[in-house]
Amino acid sequence: MQHYEKIASTILSTAIHRGAEKSTCPSEIARMLFPGGWRTHMKDILAVAIDLHKKGSVVITQKGIPVDVKDIKGPVRIKII
Repeated sequence: MQHYEKIASTILSTAIHRGAEKSTCPSEIARMLFPGGWRTHMKDILAVAIDLHKKGSVVITQKGIPVDVKDIKGPVRIKII
């Protein structure tokens, strides 16, 4: 993926800045990095977030509860562990 490192570092820095009690929306990351066409990058943002989740760097949640990343349906949030 072309922007993997840029996306990963933005996800991690944003999550760290927010702290373990707060989360961020993947669309917020997309808007930061690709303001003119952020929607076209949402799949990449989510793919990187899932990879970071699998590595144990972040957790992906829905309604505050960690989700199985193999079966994501609907909006998610990203937070630091």
